Amino acid sequence: MPRSRTHTLILGAFAVGLVSAAGAWQAMQSQPPRVEGVVPALQNAQPRYWKGNLHTHSFWSDGDDFPEMIADWYKEHGYHFLALSDHNVLAEGERWLKIDPARPVTQVATDKYRRRFGSAWVEERRRGEVPEVRLKPLAEYRSLLEEPGRYLLLPAEEITHRYAKAPVHINAINLRDVIKPVDGASVAETIMVNHRLVEEQARATGWKMIAFLNHPNFGWGIRAEDMIAADELRFFEVFNGHPGVRNHGDEKHPSCERLWDIVLALRLGKLRTPVVYGLATDDAHGYHQFGIGKVNPGRAWVMVRAPYLSAEAILRGLETGDFYASTGVVLDDVERGPTALKLRIRPEEGVSYRTQFIATLRDASLASEPQRDENGNLLEVTRVYADAIGQVVAESSSLMPSYQMTGNELYVRAKVISSKPHPNPYQKGEVEVAWTQPLTP
Repeated sequence: MPRSRTHTLILGAFAVGLVSAAGAWQAMQSQPPRVEGVVPALQNAQPRYWKGNLHTHSFWSDGDDFPEMIADWYKEHGYHFLALSDHNVLAEGERWLKIDPARPVTQVATDKYRRRFGSAWVEERRRGEVPEVRLKPLAEYRSLLEEPGRYLLLPAEEITHRYAKAPVHINAINLRDVIKPVDGASVAETIMVNHRLVEEQARATGWKMIAFLNHPNFGWGIRAEDMIAADELRFFEVFNGHPGVRNHGDEKHPSCERLWDIVLALRLGKLRTPVVYGLATDDAHGYHQFGIGKVNPGRAWVMVRAPYLSAEAILRGLETGDFYASTGVVLDDVERGPTALKLRIRPEEGVSYRTQFIATLRDASLASEPQRDENGNLLEVTRVYADAIGQVVAESSSLMPSYQMTGNELYVRAKVISSKPHPNPYQKGEVEVAWTQPLTP
């Protein structure tokens, strides 16, 4: 009898417990989840500028440092995002770097790497008499360096190819899978088909990605006509910090800025194809010696306006042209449109600024002539176009320069030229500059 009553009491208590638990569960379901505050990285999610570099190399291809060291350098120098874009590879899988006496930089870099990250992080082994260090993949080292709202690493690849002797290099940003370059029947088609590979991967994965044409004057590989004909082209490097890419052209090859104006004029004025935006990048390969002639970080970057720091937000800002390119000049604001281009320059003491508004007018001749050598033979270079393409239509020394479109412009863009020498110039005499994206009516 006592045992039976005890059993009954236990069953009753268990039933009460079930009812209480069910009631608590129902109460929890009927109330919204408790939120203590907005995620810190999103607390002030108003559009702002984020500084980043989209073209960099490491030991995964032909750079001379470990990816963590490079990413750490950019983070410590005030960048918000970085794409390490090694040639025809993504930083994934297992790879080991040989410490080669014939290549002393491998030992120099390893010593710095160990001092910075510690022996516990640096993985070393010997293959016979040869010491090796493991190159860590992005998936492993990004958690060490990324910070929400402060620093972001983007997977990237420099799709490195050529048509005949012409180098055709395309950076693909935020890739999921490595892309093997494919051949085209011309330079323009090689640009197009490799851009399409990026577009196809973006559609298949649902990831936002962009592709851009690198250093068109490298090896004199890309003519304006190639860029005009490549319908998929939306971005290119108007400035690249590598000393071998010939940003400024020569007597037979237009500068990258001149190429930009020719491409914009012909695409907008004749073909009615989309605008092309101009990027500035480092294309850094060398991290141990700095100076003119070296392939260093910190020479050029983009400032992208976005409400928060994520791959999608950054790429969306690029896609809409809500960014500017710079080698040092800081713009607090760029207002593009609908019919006016307005800038607000952040001043530095003792530095003066000159803003050029550059446009091609609708009545400018878009005709061109081929270039020939002294024997009259055709040269495989950009044709000669009228000086009215890409002319300076206004200048200002104001810190708040603006340009009101008249309706006769195909586009207008701004270039801000400072009096401040670049601290690590691409070539002797360079000053700090910024370029806005073109405004079209």
